[in-house]
Amino acid sequence: FSFQLGLFPRCLFCLSFSSVTEIVGSDQRIIGIVIQIFFTLGIMILPGIAYLVPTWQGIQLAISLPNFLFLLYYWVVPESPRWLLTRKKGEKALKIMHNIAKHNGKYLSPHYSEITVSNEEVSNPSFLDLVRTPRMRRNTLILMYAWFTSALIYQGLVMRLGIVGGNLYLDFFISGAVELPAALLILVTIDRIGRRLPFAISNIVAGIACLITAFLPEDIPWLKTMVATLGRLGITMAFEIVYLVNTELYPTTLRNFGVSLCSSLCDLGGIIAPFLLFRLAAVWLELPLIIFSILAAVCGLLVLLLPETKGISLPETVDDVEQLPSHFGKCDKKRKHRDTNSYI
Repeated sequence: FSFQLGLFPRCLFCLSFSSVTEIVGSDQRIIGIVIQIFFTLGIMILPGIAYLVPTWQGIQLAISLPNFLFLLYYWVVPESPRWLLTRKKGEKALKIMHNIAKHNGKYLSPHYSEITVSNEEVSNPSFLDLVRTPRMRRNTLILMYAWFTSALIYQGLVMRLGIVGGNLYLDFFISGAVELPAALLILVTIDRIGRRLPFAISNIVAGIACLITAFLPEDIPWLKTMVATLGRLGITMAFEIVYLVNTELYPTTLRNFGVSLCSSLCDLGGIIAPFLLFRLAAVWLELPLIIFSILAAVCGLLVLLLPETKGISLPETVDDVEQLPSHFGKCDKKRKHRDTNSYI
């Protein structure tokens, strides 16, 4: 049961993020960040539930039962028109686009009836499809490392609250509340200066904050807590941005598979985090923070190698991914405004 509880929420989150990203226009893809704000609200509620419910079985029931509410409305959630097009279901995709346009008080242009995609279709995608071409391979390896690093540091900083003393419930709540300004910073910056720079800066800030926290003296706990909180804010931003960037860098034919595979490194990071934290903390309490700082700094430099996807329509095929901009500040003008979801 615990295995299923850990497996299915991850799948649900990845699928819902991909679906939302595919169904909106290129200038509205930050809606995925808004979704993650509700994840933050859940984190903030969790210590209250843990305080009121004394047993782990009760906590599991309290956080699991609300998921059944989704069964009451899942059938009204539309399928992704992009995905339907790749499966040669153009009529169904067109019907969904008409319905969305109607609910938004807009009309679908006649040229949408002529929408087609290339014949490229991956009915049974595999890992090889993600590394077969140069840019896909580079993107995949960097994103896998980014997922691993984000989860390892995020989980490590959360679990560190349990070994540094203090009020665990209050500290956990404050740690979760930090994620709200992180989401707001992303919303303010990501469509103004792009994805890549905030992605890199957030990792580097997290790394620097972890390093400084490790060497701050214990007799100024307020400063130590403040800098550690800055590190939590930075890694939260990186964790939220990786969802968006991962979704934008894969073609429709491989998007769900690619996001799911890369995010599986997130689970690996979460598994390793407690072992790394408690084993190294036994040697020196602040040693895990130094490891976190190195991992985050390396990630910040690597993500600068990713293409910038601000304002560019989602790639439909692997060829589209290979044509994405490879250097800072430039993009392929032929692809910049080609967006089949501009009716949103």
